[in-house]
Amino acid sequence: LEEKGTPIDKQFRNWQEMNVMPIDKESADPYTRTRVILMNGIEIEGQIFNRQFSRHCNDHELKKQLAATRRIEQQQQKHVNWLLSGEESTLEVTLGYEQVAVDLTAYLARTEPDPNVKAALDFALLEDFDHLYRYANLMEMLENKRPEKIVGDLTEIMPGRPTISEHIHPFDTLRMHYDRNTADILTKLHVLTIVSGEQQTMNYYMNVGPSFIEHIARGLYLEIAQIEEQHVSHYESLADPNESWFERLLLHEYNECYMYYSCLTSESDQRVRAVWQRNLEDEVEHLRIAADLLMKNEGRDARELLPDELPQLTIFQSNKAYVRQVLASQIDLTADETEYVPVSELPKDARFFRFQKMVNADGYVPSQAVIEEHIQNKGRDYRLETEGSHPVERLRDRNAAAA
Repeated sequence: LEEKGTPIDKQFRNWQEMNVMPIDKESADPYTRTRVILMNGIEIEGQIFNRQFSRHCNDHELKKQLAATRRIEQQQQKHVNWLLSGEESTLEVTLGYEQVAVDLTAYLARTEPDPNVKAALDFALLEDFDHLYRYANLMEMLENKRPEKIVGDLTEIMPGRPTISEHIHPFDTLRMHYDRNTADILTKLHVLTIVSGEQQTMNYYMNVGPSFIEHIARGLYLEIAQIEEQHVSHYESLADPNESWFERLLLHEYNECYMYYSCLTSESDQRVRAVWQRNLEDEVEHLRIAADLLMKNEGRDARELLPDELPQLTIFQSNKAYVRQVLASQIDLTADETEYVPVSELPKDARFFRFQKMVNADGYVPSQAVIEEHIQNKGRDYRLETEGSHPVERLRDRNAAAA
């Protein structure tokens, strides 16, 4: 809050500034790509929230301030997202999205102080891990490309909680929320970050799915897009609904500062690093504006809500051992109301089984069909198991679709 950002009237960019040269798909660090994808999602969430705030606001002067920061965040989003290469196919980009989901979720879970939020992260981690595996098999089958070219040796590719068993009734996607008055700032930032990431993945799959000609690809995007909707409901329910609009605005701007600084400290590409630096300087000013609005409208000092220094940063790094640990201990969990329970402990008439019968009716499930077709065409499924065989014995068979 003591930092001086770029004045708001100096933040507007011209077309050439935003239409940046993309990263090189062949030589870029995989985590440079994941940072670009995540920060695009962070910016999209920021401007969506801002727009909703404005729609619920009857103060014209406040709406003008929101409009100014919203326009800047639209420009930041394009500045960031245009770093992705047009040479990458939709499936290559999709693998980047799922690598974000796996390594971001795992890192947040490892560093999360709230046991309830950590459990939520662990639960969805295994589902996104399986999505990476399904899309990787689809890409090798349709495009004859090697998925390890996208993820490097940083993220393993093998079955997680099979997508066929991830589908649950909407009532079972909601969790208990943190308490706005007692929650650690890191918990609040983690929830906002993971909602941003999962929301953009949901929207991406909803929009690009129909662009495929192949029926099997359209089906896989359709099915996984539905799980991403579950994940957004799952994660957004963790935030305290009693936070005021101005409190949420402050948290959004603070999280953008926090995430740009996290990217800045770990970025290896100096040209991309300059983008993180510039956007950070803009966001510091947005944070100051949000703090002023909180004081003016609620008489609350932002220093009562924020720590003196940024908390532990969110860094992309390999999480292979952690993912394997969660796979070994939580593969058979599902959700029942707000709790996580083994499927084997559910009664035979449980809502889970009834819902499964509806969505997986007639024996056709796209996520299963992708693996079955890959095995039929290539003899076995595609995997990238750099740390040994699968930690769950029943998921080691590469000649049968895991269910």
